[in-house]
Amino acid sequence: MVQDVARQVAEQVRTGFGLQPSTMECVAFGADEHARLWLAQTADGGRYAVKLSGGGTPAGLVVTAYLAEQGVPGIAAPLRAADGRLFIDHDGRRLSVVPWVSDQRALDGPMTGAHWRAYGEVLAAVHAVPVTDGLSPLLPAGGAGYPSIVTATRAMAARLRDPAPADLADPLVAELAGVWSAVADRLGALTREVEGRAVEQRDRPGPIVVCHGDPHLGNLLLGADGQVWLIDWDDAVLAPPECDLMFVLGGVLAFAPITPEQQQAVLAGYGRTDVDPVRLAWFLAVRALDDVSNWTRQALDLDAETADRDRAARIVRGLVSPVGLVTLADAAMRGLDPRRVAGPASVHSGHPAGQG
Repeated sequence: MVQDVARQVAEQVRTGFGLQPSTMECVAFGADEHARLWLAQTADGGRYAVKLSGGGTPAGLVVTAYLAEQGVPGIAAPLRAADGRLFIDHDGRRLSVVPWVSDQRALDGPMTGAHWRAYGEVLAAVHAVPVTDGLSPLLPAGGAGYPSIVTATRAMAARLRDPAPADLADPLVAELAGVWSAVADRLGALTREVEGRAVEQRDRPGPIVVCHGDPHLGNLLLGADGQVWLIDWDDAVLAPPECDLMFVLGGVLAFAPITPEQQQAVLAGYGRTDVDPVRLAWFLAVRALDDVSNWTRQALDLDAETADRDRAARIVRGLVSPVGLVTLADAAMRGLDPRRVAGPASVHSGHPAGQG
């Protein structure tokens, strides 16, 4: 079945994009349940990322094409099909082709100081592009999905608080019930904070810019001479810069924390910005709830492969660990003065260039 799909996709790449892939290698990286990715190589040495996407919208392709046209560094522009579109249809899914720019993931390292600085430069350049009338209808507002995230978190908490006897027979379900019980107070507080402070996000909007929405190191590729590439734009949104900067200032991946020195290198590339601690904490909390509920759902899927369930459970454990996102978001919320809304805190890189 997998080979059949690969052959069908390769044929569509030939007819739709005019490429002649000699090999199609399945790539297992990524957390998107609805996507498949291949490394396609052509006889002339060309290498391309061929992606079959089943979720979301084509907005990420439109954004990357626009950013590349604007001269933003570190963006791999998608190829256009023979009919001019950025993707073609494949059984109700989107088939797209992007140049394969690097084999080296930032998660695998090593990232030099130049790479960290370039990471900040790319984010700054993305945030600085004009939001056009043609672009803005395509992108959702960052954090707009918080009501469904809160609902999913509460539903998962209820399920694990009183699991069915048949579920408890599964060791992973029993373990995660204990994990959620141990952090129930923190998750409850975060859901209330996300709901309560959503009004502040509406009444005190920050500058609205194009945001990647998920610019962690797993979506960063390393090039020569300190170059980086920011990939996988499926979660692109319009939001205040904090929506992206939380990945640097707040920390998101428990297994790949950013050190103070690395953080300063990113900020040196980004330039000066005014970071609102309320917005930063709110985006951290929304992401924490989304991650913990979604990965727990995958871990509890009794029909999924054991390896996939085990991986999801490991991620949940990391999220609630002392260095995990749930802990970091809880600390950020606790750090806000409940008696007033804090003003913006200036972050100086020592370089005035960057996002204005």
